[in-house]
Amino acid sequence: MSKITEGGGVGKRKPQASQRGEDAYGQLAGAIGGLVIVFGILAAIKDRLGLSWPATVLLTAGLLVALGYLAWKVRTGVIRRWAQGAQPAVTLVQEAPAQVQDQAADGAGAAVEAHPELTAKLVTAGAIGKDELIRADEVTITPVPTGKRYDFLMPEGRTYADVEKRLGPVAGMFGVTRLHTKLERSRQNERRVQLLVLDEPPFSRPFPAPTRQQIEAFDGVPFGHDVIGELAGVPTFDKASLLAGGMTQMGKTTFVNGIITCLLIAYGDFDLYLLDGKFCGLTRFEKVAVRYEASDSPAVMESMLDELNGRVDRRYSKIQEAIRNRQPVPKFKPVFFIVDEAADFFADDGTPAGKEQARRVAEKARSLVAKALESGISTVMLTQRPAHNAIPVMVRDQFLYRMCLYVASEGTAKVALGDTYFETVAPINPALLDSNIKGQAVLFAHGVSTLIRGFNFTDEFIWKVVDEVYARQQKVLAQAPVSPLKQAIDLMQSKGVDFMLTAELAPALGITGVDMAQCGKKLSGLLGVSAGKGPKGVRGYHLADLTAALMSGS
Repeated sequence: MSKITEGGGVGKRKPQASQRGEDAYGQLAGAIGGLVIVFGILAAIKDRLGLSWPATVLLTAGLLVALGYLAWKVRTGVIRRWAQGAQPAVTLVQEAPAQVQDQAADGAGAAVEAHPELTAKLVTAGAIGKDELIRADEVTITPVPTGKRYDFLMPEGRTYADVEKRLGPVAGMFGVTRLHTKLERSRQNERRVQLLVLDEPPFSRPFPAPTRQQIEAFDGVPFGHDVIGELAGVPTFDKASLLAGGMTQMGKTTFVNGIITCLLIAYGDFDLYLLDGKFCGLTRFEKVAVRYEASDSPAVMESMLDELNGRVDRRYSKIQEAIRNRQPVPKFKPVFFIVDEAADFFADDGTPAGKEQARRVAEKARSLVAKALESGISTVMLTQRPAHNAIPVMVRDQFLYRMCLYVASEGTAKVALGDTYFETVAPINPALLDSNIKGQAVLFAHGVSTLIRGFNFTDEFIWKVVDEVYARQQKVLAQAPVSPLKQAIDLMQSKGVDFMLTAELAPALGITGVDMAQCGKKLSGLLGVSAGKGPKGVRGYHLADLTAALMSGS
């Protein structure tokens, strides 16, 4: 096989060498023929002009050089003129992507011009496909004081949700962060998108606190301003509760003071229970509260939970009775239980008794938040320690509304907003908020995330609202029908005392007997209020408790 291969190779090389020799001979013959022709031309010129051989050669060479230069000059001029004439076409080709980058045909077959900015940005962000476009004639860009508002229609087969779930990458295409954007949907067309893009970081300039008229005109309960200064909040607190978390000194107490003020204006008549774990954070509203406690003791929390769960049970009994009698379900007076620094009340001291109490508090809190909504009792809890175990999971899971101020990590944000929050549509990471701007928060309600900043009302405005509510409450008390509870309140007010012993109050209401224990039970049943302890540990009734019971009704 090797010899055959080599023999074949030699057989192929011999014809190639012979061919090269024949080519060289042909080129030499052509060159000789060319020289003969040149000498013939030169001889003809010499005879025609009568010149010597040197003169004839020089004249011919000079003439050829001149003709060559003239040909080069003509060729260069033609190329330059052609290039100048073709330049507008080149420019048009370069500008075409920016002006009519993508064109399609509408239903009538006419060309449709794409909006270059939105089409390019949404395609790159993945909100629309590479073969889709945003029509230029369906885009409106409106300047606003803090940025620009883009109003446009998505391509057929797409909706606003395609932008919403890619809002982070879309914001990046505009050169801003997720915090700089706000997306709104249309109530008429699912394809319509209203996208706000801020020119500067949100809340760089504070917005003025709303007036009473603005709060009353809001459809629901406002919590704060959104990024363009409009009021933002929740449509209602009916059958809903709120959990709010955030690091210390981030403005939670100011935030909740603003919420309570708006509740007093928006709801008007409701019962307020306040547990002030910060001792002075909610003091401004003590005057109008059914019950106000400044304490960080789990025992106080348990006492208030028992009282509220008792109201829940009584309300459900009335609902059941109405249903059995085929009557309309009764409308109850709204009740709000607001707890500041809630995490402190779920902690234990490490002792068996403390652990058992913490377990009871957690279970009673879960029961209140889960069961009370149908009876018109809502809970608002705030904590500055949104750690994983700060508020028991079985309590956290019951809150419909969530709010988170600045926190240090995504994991901490999940405690306040929910473990699956960052899997929702268009989430906002509270860890990215500017910690130097107090009162910023992410509000997560009904599956939508909104960046807001709480109201910072002046004390004068809050005091005025509180005084108006207190005056209405006193008017209601004065007009209340005669009852044992009303008689007890009138008696204590006439004597100018804040506390009266059971032994003194029972005979005044017609309860007599030798056994004071039995008299105490009858009095408690008559008033519907449990007796408390006075300064020296003796049992009796506080005027504030009786007044709260009369105001609360049920």
